[in-house]
Amino acid sequence: MVRSYIEKPNCIILAISPANQDLATSDAIKISREVDPTGERTFGVLTKIDLMDRGTDAAEILEGKAYRLKYPWIGVVNRSQADINKNVDMIAARKKENEYFANTLEYRHLSNRMGSEYLARVLSKHLATVIKSRIPGIQSLINKTIAELEAELSRLGKPIAADAGGKLYTIMEICRLFDQIYKEHLDGVRPGGDKVYNVFDNQLPAALKRLQFDKQLSMENIRKLITEADGYQPHLIAPEQGYRRLIESSVVSIRGPAEATVDAIHALLKELVHKAINETPELKQYPALRVEVTNAAVESLERMRDESKKSTLKLVDMECSYLTVDFFRKLPQDVDKGGNPTHSIFDRYNDAYLRRIGTTVLSYVNMVCANLRNSIPKSIVYCQVREAKRSLLDHFFTELGKMEQKYLSSLLNEDPAIVERRSALAKRLELYRTAQADIDAVAWSK
Repeated sequence: MVRSYIEKPNCIILAISPANQDLATSDAIKISREVDPTGERTFGVLTKIDLMDRGTDAAEILEGKAYRLKYPWIGVVNRSQADINKNVDMIAARKKENEYFANTLEYRHLSNRMGSEYLARVLSKHLATVIKSRIPGIQSLINKTIAELEAELSRLGKPIAADAGGKLYTIMEICRLFDQIYKEHLDGVRPGGDKVYNVFDNQLPAALKRLQFDKQLSMENIRKLITEADGYQPHLIAPEQGYRRLIESSVVSIRGPAEATVDAIHALLKELVHKAINETPELKQYPALRVEVTNAAVESLERMRDESKKSTLKLVDMECSYLTVDFFRKLPQDVDKGGNPTHSIFDRYNDAYLRRIGTTVLSYVNMVCANLRNSIPKSIVYCQVREAKRSLLDHFFTELGKMEQKYLSSLLNEDPAIVERRSALAKRLELYRTAQADIDAVAWSK
């Protein structure tokens, strides 16, 4: 049991041994040297000096000639059993002790550093020295502990306000922090926003390239659509209605990639919501609020997706509803190519003629694809990304103002264990700050 105490590096060891016994067999000296090999913490104390056999003394030990320690041995003479029985007080006992060392020939020259009073002064001085030497380490430990307690308290969050206004403010402040983190993801401060550009720069162009316009513009399909478009009255110069049907049937297929791009951006924005939720420490404190904010953000993104899908598909429909006339005006006419407009209209349904129509339609459709490749991202960013940054939780805030205090309280329900932990940490932090102030005062007074 003694060893468990003296092994601690801050413990001062008093190796007390009776002078009337052999120090070579002293358990106190033996254990002290095991736990304190350098002797920095060990003070040797000799007792029962007045009970040594006649003709023997402890002068060599007290002078440091035998059983030498780092600090000189100190001899003491305690009250005898007879003194205790006579109720001799400590003041009288100390006076008698001093007289013993002053009047005993063997110890007279050592009397100024013998006795219990001298031992107390030596230990007090050494303790003060040790404490002062430990102050920087103690300060560092206290500062580190304070920082750890503050960090954990910050992680646990602030206590909940009692009134409805305070609860509402707390909820909105937490939502503001979440919203800020979400914007940082989109703006590139945090990772994730770059995936939006990847959809526009890679996925959308790849999807447009995969559209099989060649099937739409096969010879058989071109002949079929032009013939159907002419109806009972064949075209006279150019199959305008046939052109329109061919272009419309090709351009309308772009709706698929446009809609897929909207959905891809929606999925990314939704993924960033979950990331921002996980990166908002305050939401971990309130599980009910976390669920409510997540649902509100996702519902808001779904409304933005629906609006974006309408706007983006309208861009495709606009290209179908009105063709760019200048594109066709710049095309060379049959007469310019040496054709004979007096030939039968049915003679002109040969492969070369149909191939030329297909090439013209494909050129126009490619031009439309190039335009939509630029305009679709603009529509999506305007309707989804921009709105997500501006008004992701606006609808939630509107509903929040209508909520009763009871519902606000339910959003801020905490685990009782967290409440108890926060209270305990706050008390510990206060104690450490008090200790910090006291130790700093001691350090400055050195």
